[in-house]
Amino acid sequence: MPDSETAFHKRTFRLECLRSAPAGVIETLSTTFSILIANRVFQASDMAKASLVALPSLGLLLSLFVVQAVRRSGLSVNATLAAILSVSGGGFIIASFAGDRFDLYLLGMVIALITLTLNLPLFSQIYRKHYPTKRRGGLFSITAFLRKFFAIGAAVIFGWMLSESLDHYPILLRIYAAASFLMAILVLSMERVNIGRSSSVKLFDAFRHVGEDDQFRHLLISWMILGLGNLLSYSLFVEYISNKDYGFDLDEGEVSFITTVIPESLFFLCVLLWGRLFDGMNFYRLRCLINVIFALGILFYFLGNGIWALHIGIALHGIARAGGNVIWSLWVTKFAPAEHVAEYMSVHTFLTGCRGVVAPFIAFCLASTFGPAWVGALGASLIFIATAMLIPNIKSQDQSLPKSP
Repeated sequence: MPDSETAFHKRTFRLECLRSAPAGVIETLSTTFSILIANRVFQASDMAKASLVALPSLGLLLSLFVVQAVRRSGLSVNATLAAILSVSGGGFIIASFAGDRFDLYLLGMVIALITLTLNLPLFSQIYRKHYPTKRRGGLFSITAFLRKFFAIGAAVIFGWMLSESLDHYPILLRIYAAASFLMAILVLSMERVNIGRSSSVKLFDAFRHVGEDDQFRHLLISWMILGLGNLLSYSLFVEYISNKDYGFDLDEGEVSFITTVIPESLFFLCVLLWGRLFDGMNFYRLRCLINVIFALGILFYFLGNGIWALHIGIALHGIARAGGNVIWSLWVTKFAPAEHVAEYMSVHTFLTGCRGVVAPFIAFCLASTFGPAWVGALGASLIFIATAMLIPNIKSQDQSLPKSP
């Protein structure tokens, strides 16, 4: 490997380690605090809470067009990421001045939550360019490990702050804003990454890879079923234990502990192992293993009886999410040609966004009609179906995977 490329890898890794601090802080928003604030500060309706859960997925859906816009404009990946993260910070600032106005809080959250997920395909292009193939999973998992360390600390502190007084919520949102601006600075400090410019880019041009790549298409179908099952359940994690109608009505600190501290701690403990497995294990076998742990966690959480079942279920979900985060973020680097990693990832994030937008509304509707247990059972069943689809691919993976240039 040329010395210049090695220097790029090391510099990017160092900056990614620094970025893990603000990124970890911001992760607590979507896992717990956006819904908790809506519940306890604004007494928001089910439809409003479902919208908050869906907003990051809307950002994923729109990310398809961001990649195409970068190709058309010729801007670097870094500059685009910094601009998007700065807009996120602006959204948090707007929400922090909401007072008792839920409409202003929702406006700020719309801006912040959508833009935070717009950037994910562009980060995949940075990882593909700056991380060596044989160590990509390991390097990514180290930064994810650090990210969760900061997420756990932030969750404990933020949960305590809201338990002391709900009037502290604007402080949380301003911390999220500062974290967004800091990430923008760090991304700009990385070596520039560019995607081939084209003046004739079509918005849905990336979908041509779905028709041309049978393996990619098959995985996307399985992932759609898996993701729908997971998101149906995930949408109700906070609602299930904070809404007294479902029998728990836990306080802010307890909700934060169960939905953030426990899963993030297990993520923290397991993500390095998952990174090593990503680099060395059969991809399909790894995906199936993660799926089964996801499904078991959901079954414990929604069909178990008592707080102990919540703890076991959310712990299993944290373990699986550690592996899911690695494999979700990096899998296209195994399948896509180097120049098209961002396009492959944008298709993946677009479809993730499609299911993520509809899943919360389905989940809240089904929960209010049939109860959360039915939603959990449905979610786990879909995950098992998606897993069964991949079993025939396990033995053939080594022969069929294309070699990354």
